[in-house]
Amino acid sequence: MNNKNDFELALNSHFPLLVVETHEEGRVVELLITLARAAATPLQQWTITDGLKPLFEDNNFTTWGTKLELLPKEQDNTGSSTGSSTEQHSPIASLRTIKQQKRPCLYAMLDFHDHLDDPIAVRLIKEIALEHHLNQQRLIFISHELTLPNELQRFSMKLELSLPGREQLKQLLHEEAKLWALKKGNNIKADSKAMEILLDNLTGLTLTDAKRLLRNAIYDDGAITHDDIPEVQKAKYDLLSQEGLISFEYDTARFTEVGGMRHLKQWLDKRKVLFSNNSSNLLDTPKGILLVGVQGSGKSLAAKAVAGAWGVPLLRLDFAVLYNKYFGETEKNIRKAIQLAEAMSPCVLWIDEIEKGIATGDHDNGTSRRVLGTLLTWMAEKRGRVFIVATANDIQALPPELIRKGRLDEIFFVDLPTPKVREDIFRIHLQKRHHDPQQFDLTALAAAAHHFSGAEIEQAVVGACYSAHADNKPLNNQHLQQELAQTRPLAVVMAEKIEALRHWASERTVAAD
Repeated sequence: MNNKNDFELALNSHFPLLVVETHEEGRVVELLITLARAAATPLQQWTITDGLKPLFEDNNFTTWGTKLELLPKEQDNTGSSTGSSTEQHSPIASLRTIKQQKRPCLYAMLDFHDHLDDPIAVRLIKEIALEHHLNQQRLIFISHELTLPNELQRFSMKLELSLPGREQLKQLLHEEAKLWALKKGNNIKADSKAMEILLDNLTGLTLTDAKRLLRNAIYDDGAITHDDIPEVQKAKYDLLSQEGLISFEYDTARFTEVGGMRHLKQWLDKRKVLFSNNSSNLLDTPKGILLVGVQGSGKSLAAKAVAGAWGVPLLRLDFAVLYNKYFGETEKNIRKAIQLAEAMSPCVLWIDEIEKGIATGDHDNGTSRRVLGTLLTWMAEKRGRVFIVATANDIQALPPELIRKGRLDEIFFVDLPTPKVREDIFRIHLQKRHHDPQQFDLTALAAAAHHFSGAEIEQAVVGACYSAHADNKPLNNQHLQQELAQTRPLAVVMAEKIEALRHWASERTVAAD
């Protein structure tokens, strides 16, 4: 995106009110000063602390009158002036001043969001907007978050300050390196590969935040190395996730911790290099997968393992956090969450039990349908390296739009583990708890765990460990066999539902194992 062109087009449009939501107030003001000078248009800035003050005046363009002056203070009966500077700086007084100037001018209104619940302020803004064709006055509201009242929205246009691109970040890196060299008298030490990874991780941040993280990395030891990458990743996540719409999962897994799923592992391995390097223009970047299966079969662990195997951050999207009782807020939250995921790319976005968040119906005034529409559009059109791993237990609740190819690359069915996979799962969880698997009859245990899911096998191992501790004996086969005998697996308790799920998946999905 070209910020200068976008803002120039907006300033030449017929909209008298412009809204810019950003945390980089300074960048917007500098851009407005540049455009005001180029167009020979006066520019004023308003803040609650300083009121109105000129940022640029074209003294040669006398048609537009003299410099802006504040309204005179009201006179009391004695003839002395009244009214404090705070009163003159107030939104109402400043808007009245603007309205009475009646000349072409741009007004940068900083942090005006707190004053839009005042009906007098709203009415004054509307009157200024209605007289735009006569006076060519334009109010530019700049705030971290701002929503105009309904009566003003038809006069307004929303602008976004685009994030810096890779070339701009690279230029920033060189500038900070030069600054360090001037201050310290020697050049920074830089690993070229680490610099490329660092630039990848700075993508999606504002210029101000990127500069701060770069300085932290450089000023720490006068070098840019691979040791700086984890700190930058964590700091970037902390900056982007302050609203809590997406959680960062630090505890990723490895596929050595996942029993079975050999087809899924092979499928992912073929796409690892392309996703990580994004070096081929001939092949599409992998979009994502949907894991459908029996509860406790390891779908969530597989999602963690994808991020761990590919060496990228794992983000988790929780629909319970996104949904808001106020109209329109949920849709706004899903758009913000998508922007955060794009900013963290390359990454894996884990959407657990996706059917619960996008189940459509008439119970929520269409909110779920709008959320689904936003999510599906992004999944089909996204170009960033965000690999989606969605998991689902209830296939009946999945909308057909989600299942069709184009949104996701493949649908895998995670079934109950086979005897060989059950042996692997016992081995993994015994080793995890510092027990030697060779001391156990894994074949007999796998046979006794018929119809058990991976999660149920893990809990059997946990329960057996407690029993062994209570008996004050080393863990043995008998403890495990007893725990298995006392458990009724979900595949037995809900046999009909499991069988229906298998029948549905047999013709519609690819077996994960």
